[in-house]
Amino acid sequence: MPLKGRRRHRLRMIYAVSIYLLSVLLLLALLYWFLSVNSFEERDFLTGSLLVVLIAIIVGYILSGDILAPREEMDAKFAHLSKEILHELNLPLATIEANSKLLKKAHRDEKSQRRLVRIDAASVRLKRLYDELIYTINKEIYNIEKERFSLSLLLEERVEAMKALGRNPFVLELTEIELYADRIGFEQMIDNLLGNAMKYSDKETPIKISAEGSILLIRDSGIGMHEGELVRIFERYYQSDESRRGEGIGLALVKAYCDEAKIGIAILSKPGEGTTVKLELAQCIDS
Repeated sequence: MPLKGRRRHRLRMIYAVSIYLLSVLLLLALLYWFLSVNSFEERDFLTGSLLVVLIAIIVGYILSGDILAPREEMDAKFAHLSKEILHELNLPLATIEANSKLLKKAHRDEKSQRRLVRIDAASVRLKRLYDELIYTINKEIYNIEKERFSLSLLLEERVEAMKALGRNPFVLELTEIELYADRIGFEQMIDNLLGNAMKYSDKETPIKISAEGSILLIRDSGIGMHEGELVRIFERYYQSDESRRGEGIGLALVKAYCDEAKIGIAILSKPGEGTTVKLELAQCIDS
């Protein structure tokens, strides 16, 4: 069983054993009370206690085999099934990408090129969702190791990836900060935030990214949000503008990652004035 699965299994075992031991102790206490009411000898209590412990051992063995073992087997099956499904999903994504490149060479007219650009954008989105799915499943099964990395280099890499979508320009004002965190999760959090900033902004308006000290700011000049929307912004499947494409889970995933990594997150916004996402990275700075 994977390390994280074994850890969860151990925690379940400890919890089950603790409850079970408390139950046995309660039975012994009841036995003591019953015998004390009926004027017992010490030998009677020891005999009764041994009988209770023997029964408890037998019942505990049966329970561990019938209840806890199937859960371990189910975790192992889930891990195996997930790997197979993810592998099968990757094949059509790779096929779409390869054939799109071939079609671009064969069809040079403007109309075909526009269509192929849309196909590329859709495949990039699918690949991003695929990567998020892999990360989420692996996070449940394995231990995600932290690593040291440069915040400015990571942001520059993610911005270059976003520029390939042919949307907004970016303005970066960064100071060198080294973080110690789950890098893959951090990348996906940044991708979600940049994707939202682009989705709710005009293509011509720049996305501004600045980092100083332990504060990272991502600003857009988009449609913004009113207070009622800000209250619900981290709810899964909630979208402030349903006319825009998306699943409404991006910010929910961002918030989940921030909570786990102890990153403070605040969203400041006003209708028509854009949105600023403020991240407090003090807990992730490698000092």
